[in-house]
Amino acid sequence: MTTDSSHVVYGTEDVLVTLCNSVTRVLNVATQSKINYSGMVQRITKIGLKPDIGCFVVFDGGFSGLVVLNFGAATAMEIYEKYMLNMGMPKSELAGSHTSDEVSNIMGELMNQIVGDFTGKVRRELQTNITQNQPKMLVLNKQVMLNVDTPLDRPEMRRVTFYTDKNNIFYLELAIDRTEFIKLYEFDANEELDPDAVLAQVSSQSAQTSGATGTDAPAGDHDDLLKSLGM
Repeated sequence: MTTDSSHVVYGTEDVLVTLCNSVTRVLNVATQSKINYSGMVQRITKIGLKPDIGCFVVFDGGFSGLVVLNFGAATAMEIYEKYMLNMGMPKSELAGSHTSDEVSNIMGELMNQIVGDFTGKVRRELQTNITQNQPKMLVLNKQVMLNVDTPLDRPEMRRVTFYTDKNNIFYLELAIDRTEFIKLYEFDANEELDPDAVLAQVSSQSAQTSGATGTDAPAGDHDDLLKSLGM
């Protein structure tokens, strides 16, 4: 965030920090553990899904872009297990592999909560609105590059490294049109969020998906979305 004599300017890195804070806020509450992100950010030229689990969501509105979260198997299982144990699920009833539909559903739902928290903060802090499609989760054994079928005139791409309590690593990748928001006058961004409300929402929505087969949309819709992303 930069300032001049009269205005506050929010750029790409400020949007990225807002997104990173949504990741840590939601996952810290859901897992009751400490998740941190690196103080350094990478400029990248391509964005994609990487093994073993990749989650992605496309957003549009006040600005357009694509968010990806890439988890290794150990990281995904740590987050899944801590979340389920925190919800009172006996350890003996937990899925034993990251390829389980249950793990897919939980990781996809957590990403849905992350993006929901992010879009809410965009409305409050940047006074604009963005909408997103339903997050998609894929179990992968190789890297898949994504092309955003959205008009990005001056695309900027970033990667941030996150660390779990057990020092497992996962990555957030963001592709966004280069943009700046200039504050014209002071307003109350109302940053307060009730962690219990976030956890209750995660619990409620994950319960609704617990009987699902691991897909969030009909096969046709799912295939159309993947096709639009160049997959």
